[in-house]
Amino acid sequence: MNYLNFSAEKLVQMDGYWTAKEISQQPECWLATLKLLEQQQQQIEAFLQPLLSKPDIRIIFTGAGTSAFIGQCVAPIAMHELGKRIEAIPTTDLVSNPSEYFQANVPTLLVSFARSGNSPESVAAMDYGDQLVDECYQLAITCNGQGELAKRCNGENKLAILMPEHTNDRSFAMTSSFSSMLLSAIYLFCPTQNFQAGLSEAVVATTKLLENQIGPLSTLAEKKFNRVVYLGSGTFKGLAQESALKLLELTDGKIMATFDSPLGFRHGPKAMINSETLIIVYISNNPLTRQYDLDLVNEIQSDNEAGHVLTLRADSIPMIPQQNEIVLDNMANQQDRFLLFPFIACAQLFGFFSALSLNNKPDNPSASGTVNRVVKGVNIHAL
Repeated sequence: MNYLNFSAEKLVQMDGYWTAKEISQQPECWLATLKLLEQQQQQIEAFLQPLLSKPDIRIIFTGAGTSAFIGQCVAPIAMHELGKRIEAIPTTDLVSNPSEYFQANVPTLLVSFARSGNSPESVAAMDYGDQLVDECYQLAITCNGQGELAKRCNGENKLAILMPEHTNDRSFAMTSSFSSMLLSAIYLFCPTQNFQAGLSEAVVATTKLLENQIGPLSTLAEKKFNRVVYLGSGTFKGLAQESALKLLELTDGKIMATFDSPLGFRHGPKAMINSETLIIVYISNNPLTRQYDLDLVNEIQSDNEAGHVLTLRADSIPMIPQQNEIVLDNMANQQDRFLLFPFIACAQLFGFFSALSLNNKPDNPSASGTVNRVVKGVNIHAL
């Protein structure tokens, strides 16, 4: 079986088999995840609907690392769709400063995202929530049915939603686990009448991207930029953060990557641009937002200081040269929430090929072994 234009044998030799497979399998994972959610619809609604009907309910999306960025992507959309108080707070903040984030007298739904469900902060955040909040509800969205989060979400006021088994990535970097949990969060907290149609178009667009953009993205990775900036507005800012982390992880920090919003980038961070800098901009389909996105793209191109500017978008614009854009098929009329899926696949591809360009091992990128698939060395202290 081939993945990302490599044979399985070659990928094993490069220590990149699982990363390549798990990037490639995502369209299939998304359809399987949707089917699973539909099968559990009655149980999910019985748990969520009474909570969402509470006028003062507070919803916290949480997770560590990549899992935290799911909440960063979803919170802006969910807050608009549900009209509720919704916040994305990483477990790494909740655990170190629980008294500053949890509010005892505010009914709270803690939504925890986790690939393994065994990260110490994920378990501790759940425990602290139960201890500090008078009326605390727990929802775990996880890829591992044997993990601690899944086991602990079996009682009263708790529910675990398990992703399809093959989303529990075996590689170091979270790829299909991230996007499948992201899909679940959008399905549950960002209701839309056209969800199935939007996802179908995202599946088609991502499948074509995985077929057609391997060459261009591997060529771009071979240029070995030493700085990469991901920029996105609204839901895409969280995605930019995940994209930057993916590149840092897969290249073992040999390429420095960061993120910002297009408007925020002007306020100081723009100083990092030089001829060795690649800037990747996620262009929104929202008519207002895209004007701000394109203003910055035009400004950076006029400055002529960046090594390269790449825009990801759902339609082509004549002012942007073809070599500076990746255009998704049939997505021009879709909501930004569905652009998240092909956009992240693009970032994962670039991270994978960047690792290969530096002779790094995608499945086990940390040469020192000091960065692990499930974090180690965290001491959880009693309240």
